[in-house]
Amino acid sequence: MTDTKVWKIDQITSETERSIKEAAALLVQNQVVAFPTETVYGLGANAKEADAVARIFEAKGRPADNPLIVHLAERNQIDAYVAEVPEMAKKLLAAFTPGPLTVILKSNGTIAENVTAGLSSVGVRIPDHPVAQALLRACRLPLAAPSANKSGRPSPTTAAHVYEDLQGRIAGLLDGGPTGVGVESTVVDCTGEVPIILRPGGVTREQLEEVVGSVMVDPALAVQGEELPENKAVEKPRAPGMKYTHYAPEAPMWLVNGDQAFMQAQIDTLQQAGNKVGVIASEELADQLEIGAINRCGSRDNLHEVAAHLYDALRSFKKSDVDIILCETFPETGVGQAIMNRLHKAATKKINQF
Repeated sequence: MTDTKVWKIDQITSETERSIKEAAALLVQNQVVAFPTETVYGLGANAKEADAVARIFEAKGRPADNPLIVHLAERNQIDAYVAEVPEMAKKLLAAFTPGPLTVILKSNGTIAENVTAGLSSVGVRIPDHPVAQALLRACRLPLAAPSANKSGRPSPTTAAHVYEDLQGRIAGLLDGGPTGVGVESTVVDCTGEVPIILRPGGVTREQLEEVVGSVMVDPALAVQGEELPENKAVEKPRAPGMKYTHYAPEAPMWLVNGDQAFMQAQIDTLQQAGNKVGVIASEELADQLEIGAINRCGSRDNLHEVAAHLYDALRSFKKSDVDIILCETFPETGVGQAIMNRLHKAATKKINQF
């Protein structure tokens, strides 16, 4: 493929609308285009055309049994692609979309089979980003759009992240600046009697329960971070991020669950053994550590800030810079559940003080 065309979109104007129409034309031609959402950058293709969707898997190196999420401009478009929208799904959609929520519904077969990975259900969401909205309206297509990164790498929250991973592998990239939420949408299965969280994200369990009452969490999430054989916890994923290793930085990353003294001891031991060590830590912990290579990902008092900077932090250390990355753990409350879900999937080891 030729070089990826990049359009800079600082705001939606008559001039930048022409760029968006160019990108939309590529999508109509069954090409793939990366674009910003409020969560991370997505890699979009016509969700009704299997050949177009296949280009997503090829560009990312993504396993074909990993389903994709369909992005739409408006809630009233969902009916065209699903068999039914249960009352609980309607309540969730009304409360949290446009926004970082994906609902799993029974498919009516309109969406290409390689989007759903052969499942009878499909995940749909309405992104809350002006560039994503403008692109969806311009192309007039449902867009299958996983995160715009090489499979297994940290998700992209800037256009530079996308370019680093996919330059020359995709037709176009709409650069809308940094994303806001920083972690992907919350995925909720609404095909049964009770909604089930399949992937924690920008909408918390507590927020969901305020709208629909009891919400279950998929058992696969309960084993995050445990020493399980690769791909054993989930044989056939019902949503992205359930089965395969994700979000991994270039160097091995260890999660360190302990206080400042415990983290410092890990740093010292590794350095004494000749390792170059990098650390990802909160502002509070970083101020107490003696190490030069450190990435501050935000305050422990503001987990939304940590989420927004998480993937950039995971990308900040290269193999050439460090041998091992040590990363602080965070409370699994609110958006902290999404943060720790991503860190568990990115980590190669976890060290507990207690």
